[in-house]
Amino acid sequence: MNAATSNLAISLLVMQIARKIPFDDPEVLLYARIGYVSAQVIVLVAYFVCSSKIKQKNDLTVLKYVEPKSPLSQESGNLVITTVKDYDLGEVSKGVKGVYTGLAMMTFLHLYLNYTQPLFIQAIMALKNLYDSKPVKIHIFGEPAEGELKRPFKAGGLFGAAGSPETDKAAVDEAEKRIGAKKED
Repeated sequence: MNAATSNLAISLLVMQIARKIPFDDPEVLLYARIGYVSAQVIVLVAYFVCSSKIKQKNDLTVLKYVEPKSPLSQESGNLVITTVKDYDLGEVSKGVKGVYTGLAMMTFLHLYLNYTQPLFIQAIMALKNLYDSKPVKIHIFGEPAEGELKRPFKAGGLFGAAGSPETDKAAVDEAEKRIGAKKED
C-alpha cells in the first residue's frame, strides 16, 4: 500500500475516532490543542535534524534526471543537474513548507471557523507523514537509499499514477541535446 492510500485509510479511521471525542469539553479541547502543537513541533524538529545530517554528510554526488512532464503541457520535462545534498535539502524544504501550510490552514479552520476535530486528525496525520518522508527514512532512520528511496524520489499519486522523474541515460542524453539545441538558436 502506497503512502497516499494509507493516508486516506488512516484519515478515515481517525475521523471516526474524532467523532467520539467530546471537543466541547474545555479540558479535552486544551489537550487536543497541546497534542496538535506538539505534533507540529516534533515534525519541525525532525526536519531540522534531518537537514543537519544532510549538511553534515555533504554528499556532493552529481544527480541528473529529467523532471516528469506536466500532464497539461506538450513539452517534455526539464533536465535537472544537482547534488544529492541539494536534492535532499530541497525535499526537506518541501516538507517544512507543507508543515507551515498545514499550520496556516489549521489556524484558519480552528480559530476563525471554530472547527475542532481537524486538530486531532492533523496531529496524527503530521506524524504519519513524517514517518513516510523519504529524507527522514534515509537520514534519521538510517535506511539505505535503494528501491523506493533511490533518488530522485518517485512521486506517489493516490493510485500510483503520478509521473516519476526519468533517470535512464537515454532520457538524460535526449534532454541534454534539447538544451544544446536551444542554446544554439
